Amino acid sequence: MPSDALPPTHPLRSGVVADSRLLAAMRGARPETLPVWFMRQAGRSLPEYRELRVGHAMLDACLTPDLAAEITLQPVRRHGVDAGIFFSDIVVPLKLAGLDVEIVAGRGPVFATPVTRRAQVDALPDPATVDMSPIAAAVALTVAELGATPLIGFAGAPFTLAAYLVAGGPDRDQLQARRLMHAEPETWDALVGWLAELTGRFLATQLVAGASALQLFDSWAGGLSLADYERFAAPASRRALDVVRPVLGAGDDRAPLVHFATGSFELLPAMRDAGVDVVGIDHRIPLDVAVSRLGEGVAVQGNIDPALLTAPWEVLEAHVRDVVRRGQAAPAHVVNLGHGVPADTDAGVLTRVVDLVHAL
Repeated sequence: MPSDALPPTHPLRSGVVADSRLLAAMRGARPETLPVWFMRQAGRSLPEYRELRVGHAMLDACLTPDLAAEITLQPVRRHGVDAGIFFSDIVVPLKLAGLDVEIVAGRGPVFATPVTRRAQVDALPDPATVDMSPIAAAVALTVAELGATPLIGFAGAPFTLAAYLVAGGPDRDQLQARRLMHAEPETWDALVGWLAELTGRFLATQLVAGASALQLFDSWAGGLSLADYERFAAPASRRALDVVRPVLGAGDDRAPLVHFATGSFELLPAMRDAGVDVVGIDHRIPLDVAVSRLGEGVAVQGNIDPALLTAPWEVLEAHVRDVVRRGQAAPAHVVNLGHGVPADTDAGVLTRVVDLVHAL
């Protein structure tokens, strides 16, 4: 995509998000007020979301622009967070590419036909031909309502997508993926290469349509050794981000990139080296320890333990204060969770956390 692909009306070019403390922090500055948003803030923890979802399957909601936009906006209205996170699912680009996938309650994404052979990979459609217009439409609707609050675009990383696709569904230990990457590395490389192109186009679609920052989410990367991550996962993540780099912009108008994975302590420098502005830290690693591994000049995001959202307030408050204190070791800090909002979280607690962070 050309470097001038962002239209003059885009929030990054029009100046509507110029005063965003979230974008300032993601670019390495420290605004007077700490920015905060939550992974999975749009969705199941909100009663208004559960009401809206009645009669709508998960992937149908993701691909219906007005529904996706409304769900994205709900937590911004309720909590006063510093960003919307686009309501989607990591398998949405695969659904758009024509793969038979559904979200099964209590299990997760399930594919009718796992992709395990080179012939199957070669038969996948050219990512350039995949129609992503529902995504562009949903982002445009969302941004029109968000105003000065930036929207973060979102995609699953190629490794995590491949782990689902090879197993045909959730495989918590990534046994099938790890077998394929070692037993048939050429097939694996072809698969994650295709996924990298698809993921990059999915991110670029969100950016061009109005997102102001992008996050690549690698749910299961922590199941890999460092050697396996560097050989079989990191190159595809870099490739996905490289697809979108031509439309990121420059200077104060540049869209920041965030890279997040769970169980990532050993992987942090490799994740940083994908070429991102912010590295998300999960709840297993103290922020100051993560900063010491990342080195100077890298902003961090995180890392409140999601389990403590249902703890007594005095316990959660002390934890949030500790996270903020440890985050001072980084040049900039975006407060978030160490993973997503659990479904049983009291929405009022999230609002209270936002108020606390902003007060600190």
